[in-house]
Amino acid sequence: MFSIFWWIRQFILILLAGFYLIFGIQLLMSAYQLSDPSAFVLTFFASNFMILISAVLLLGFVYRILAVYRKSKKVND
Repeated sequence: MFSIFWWIRQFILILLAGFYLIFGIQLLMSAYQLSDPSAFVLTFFASNFMILISAVLLLGFVYRILAVYRKSKKVND
């Protein structure tokens, strides 16, 4: 139903979203080591925004893969 390139693209997108999720978490942890309050606030909200977007994209990509897998399994049965 879907070509191998579609599956590869989905896994690459999952890896990218996972990378940005981990990067956002590391940025959040480093925000607590800043001494300037304004830099802390900007870094804190930027990292939370990055975590939120990457987590939603990661869940969306996984959901799409599971839906296609279930649909293709149902067609084969």
